[in-house]
Amino acid sequence: MKLKTVIAKIEEEISIRQAEDFDNVGLLCGVYDRDVSGILVCHDALENVVDEAVARNCNLIVCFHPIIFSGLKSLTGKNYVERAVLKAIENKVAIYAVHTAFDNDFFGVNHGICSQLGLKNMKILQPKENNLKQLTVFVPKEYSEKVKEAMFSAGAGGIGFYDECSFTVNGNGTFRPVEGSNPFSGQQGIRENADEDMISVIFEDFKQGQIVGAMKAAHPYEEVAHQIYSLDNKNHHAGLGMYGDLEEEMDEKDFLGFVKEKFGLEVIKHSSFNNKKIKRVGVLGGSGASGIRSAAAKKCDAYLTGDLKYHDYFLAESKMLICDIGHYESEQFVTQQLFEILSQKFSTFAISKSIEKTNPVNYFI
Repeated sequence: MKLKTVIAKIEEEISIRQAEDFDNVGLLCGVYDRDVSGILVCHDALENVVDEAVARNCNLIVCFHPIIFSGLKSLTGKNYVERAVLKAIENKVAIYAVHTAFDNDFFGVNHGICSQLGLKNMKILQPKENNLKQLTVFVPKEYSEKVKEAMFSAGAGGIGFYDECSFTVNGNGTFRPVEGSNPFSGQQGIRENADEDMISVIFEDFKQGQIVGAMKAAHPYEEVAHQIYSLDNKNHHAGLGMYGDLEEEMDEKDFLGFVKEKFGLEVIKHSSFNNKKIKRVGVLGGSGASGIRSAAAKKCDAYLTGDLKYHDYFLAESKMLICDIGHYESEQFVTQQLFEILSQKFSTFAISKSIEKTNPVNYFI
């Protein structure tokens, strides 16, 4: 299977277009027309992971963090980034990163954290804003189902955990073909009355091109009357962080012990105890100080993330237990999640999990 085909199938499950604008996701190095012999899934595509991929006959590495993030102007092997990329190129190993595309996915990084904690009623902590649009198109009634099917297949009509959502209104449309036209029905110079359906669907903005293309390809008219509107609705099924409720509330110390056990932690940095019970928990994998205020607004009793600074802990305002469980530690389930997704998606070649250590942080106890 060609690399471009493999990537297309990965992006059916994890859309790169939902990544943050600052991020460097997708294919970082590799040739689209090369055949894929095997996939190695990892957290970071470091030099030792590239060595492992070569040894295991995997010429595609699917990683969480992008090894090339910014500022790469040469490849001379002067640092760990350049050495890893050079080794991948020399051994014809492609590197593909998902990072914030998987952070923003409902079933991505933060879903994995919540699942590990056994949280119920999970919701997005910071929903994506202004990425929903609505398309309305006018279609001859006899072509209505064909056009709807084409738009659905291209990704339109998804609302939360429902798909193929649309609304149709029947009415009478008019048009008059003029010189130069090649009408599907009617004659030049004569107004035509047509029995038409007005179909409306909602979609995420990054799918617009493929949806409009599919709609026009299925539509019989030479000129397709349609409108696209940007919506103010928030997308509550995509965005950074999640929150949910524990099955049973816990004392703060018991909660920290529970987290240490579930995440295999040696230490947790946290804000002062508030003598409150912990029931609702917010999470944001990686560097998540930006989610503290959102967690407080959602009335979370505790918030788990990584890479917190001294002043971040003051934002608790004595209302919420803020916990720094570590950057890698909060994302440690990603490799398994990606492995399971790819194993279900591909059955014709091997999917492997990296066994190499990539977390640079160690603790002296």
